[in-house]
Amino acid sequence: MQKYSLNILMAGLAVLLLVLAHFRVIDNYIQAVLMFVGINIMMSTSLNLVNGNMGEFTCGHAAFMCMGAYTSSVLSVLFFGKAFGAPLFPESMAMLVFPIMILLGGVAASLTSVLVAVPAFKTRDDYLAIITIAVNYMVISAIENMDFIGGSRGFQGMKDTVWAMQDTLSFPWMLFWVITFTVFCIWVIRRFITSTYGKGVNAVCQDEVAAEIMSVNTNKIKLVNFMISAGLAGCAGGLFAHIVGYVNPQSFNILKSTEAMVMVYLGGMGSLSGAVISAVLFTGLLEVLRSQALVDAMLSPVTFFFPEWDPSAGVIKWVFIPLLLVLIMQFRPEGIMGNKELSDVFPKLKKYYTFK
Repeated sequence: MQKYSLNILMAGLAVLLLVLAHFRVIDNYIQAVLMFVGINIMMSTSLNLVNGNMGEFTCGHAAFMCMGAYTSSVLSVLFFGKAFGAPLFPESMAMLVFPIMILLGGVAASLTSVLVAVPAFKTRDDYLAIITIAVNYMVISAIENMDFIGGSRGFQGMKDTVWAMQDTLSFPWMLFWVITFTVFCIWVIRRFITSTYGKGVNAVCQDEVAAEIMSVNTNKIKLVNFMISAGLAGCAGGLFAHIVGYVNPQSFNILKSTEAMVMVYLGGMGSLSGAVISAVLFTGLLEVLRSQALVDAMLSPVTFFFPEWDPSAGVIKWVFIPLLLVLIMQFRPEGIMGNKELSDVFPKLKKYYTFK
């Protein structure tokens, strides 16, 4: 029983959050922050599979989030919305169909990742970074030219599915699904990196030529790793679309990919625990920077000498995030956890949890 104590504690915390949200002890704003924490955990841990565990350098992770978001959104409106005509399913089916739509978004993102995985067979480092940036722009440009899903105007109507679940049974469904998929994401990554394929990924990271000599099928390893990483990002995109109720191609541009990279490098490349910790800290930091009053207080010395400069909180966000990345690379390039897990720092934790 002791081996499952941490698992039971985390499950109890999740249940407590859902109960508090159901009885409105936690308001909608706090629920939204908690859900975005979950989305960012999924993004950082999935990107960490490629940039951390495999040692590649990709800069277009938001493209897969975009594919998942749009695929899930179109299916959601088709099944339960009214934009494409009469809904295909009754409202009572929403609770059962919703996770399938999110997973199908992940499948679409996984298939899109082949555009990156195949060139990755022969390229690394800067060349792979350029390819991933190109794929990011390719996906955005393609969606912007698809008028049947709104094009550059964006796409909406996913809230019909959320309301269908609410009408069937009053419950904080989106918080429930975000918690469920976040746990699922961490479980999948943990099981993968400790599997035979995961050991092959680490071998590719250390020395790809030596891995091939030792009979590791590096192309297959790369393909599987990219597809799992992209699939989980696609699931995050599907959840994001239903939380917001609206998606726009420019919501998944290079700036969104930069957010994911900052979280990976802040937590530590190759550390699943670090990716989770950094996602929580990063999301909290972004919420702090949303406060215009706090931003004005922070910049009061600067505006005293430059009174004509009146930046908004949104502008400061994109001044601070690149600055944070520069500071991490300068003073702690290994990140918060380096390549270690919490169980490496605190070995006694191992007897309190299991991922099996």
